[in-house]
Amino acid sequence: MPCGDAVAVWDVALSDGVYRVEFDHGTTSGKRVVYVNGTEVMRKDWMFKLVGKESFSLGGADTKATINIEAVGGFAYQYSLTVGGKSLQKFIDHRAKTTKTWVVRVDGTDCRVVLGESRERSEVNLNTDPS
Repeated sequence: MPCGDAVAVWDVALSDGVYRVEFDHGTTSGKRVVYVNGTEVMRKDWMFKLVGKESFSLGGADTKATINIEAVGGFAYQYSLTVGGKSLQKFIDHRAKTTKTWVVRVDGTDCRVVLGESRERSEVNLNTDPS
């Protein structure tokens, strides 16, 4: 469970749901912890190199995500997220162009419907709460 020390938080919408990515970075110890929807998916303690990259998977399709850690002067750091090899903004823009997503309520359950460019890639997830 996240401890509230997140230095960066992103929400990533994939076909099977929206994932919250939180990153804890101990700038004195080098500790790096990645949480996805509140569950720890990666931890490295006592890293001597404070900058670099941490990769992990998101969603049922195991989409590759990478957190990039860069020094921006002194003891300040900048964090960015890439998803599927694209910056988060480019990933979002690409999905907006290639998919349409609706959330519909069926029998009291929120269902996420994602239609892709190709009819073969249409997906319906009946078990995901979109929030």
